[in-house]
Amino acid sequence: MPTHQKHALKDMTFAEFRERLPEKPVILLPFGSQEEQGPHAPMGDYMLTEAVAAKVAEASGAIVAPTIPFGWGDFFRTIPGGIQLRPSTFAAVVEDVVVAFLEHGIEHILVLNGHTSNTPLFDQTLRRIRAERGVTVPLINLWQSIPDPLWKELHGDLVATARGHGGEPLTSIYLHLFPDLMRMDLARPSARSEAFGLPTGGVNNIRFEGMGVNVPLNCHEVNADGMLGGDPLLASAENGKRMVDHLVGFCSRFVEHMRRCDMRAPTLFPADKDT
Repeated sequence: MPTHQKHALKDMTFAEFRERLPEKPVILLPFGSQEEQGPHAPMGDYMLTEAVAAKVAEASGAIVAPTIPFGWGDFFRTIPGGIQLRPSTFAAVVEDVVVAFLEHGIEHILVLNGHTSNTPLFDQTLRRIRAERGVTVPLINLWQSIPDPLWKELHGDLVATARGHGGEPLTSIYLHLFPDLMRMDLARPSARSEAFGLPTGGVNNIRFEGMGVNVPLNCHEVNADGMLGGDPLLASAENGKRMVDHLVGFCSRFVEHMRRCDMRAPTLFPADKDT
């Protein structure tokens, strides 16, 4: 018999998982990506989502499912080493994973998304699941869940300089969780190129007369290193620890709140039943 409770679904026998079902556990679904993060950081950023999700499960008593390591992001396709799913494939994977739990009456499911570009496809797919099956599946975008006051504490007036793809927050979180995989000797600040003779504002716009005009760009057209903003030289393992500690606390508190919810009744909360 195990001496401590298991928190990862991959580590459980089916009998152990079945024994947990009467408590109506919250199931965490971590999603990440395999894509470049600038010349200094590993491409498998799904490792960060996986590590944070494991900490959330342990802190909250939730059960974490295996991480889906691939996401959507065609604008990263031009740099070798990335693996991008087609939108239809990604949506099908999300639906199949969620339904695998719903079919067994497991309705407290929380997505932990570590790849922002997945968000629109998640929204479409989770809305369809709710319409067809009646269950709401919440999603937390991990790297967007670091609050402004914490950013200010960590970077002061340099927040805008520090943040961006290839910079913060992932560089600091990597330095905290996987320092031996980092190549900080290759790190350098992001410098955006022009497109059509105009400044780029990212992979989906150029700036004309101070306003954004949407155009589809690939990451190497914005920056040869695939960096879309941010200065990794401002990152540190200490900052990464602060970020991870916040995320684990934030997600764990939401798990505790979610346990009290009927995921088929968004307008009803246990406190309402007493009135």
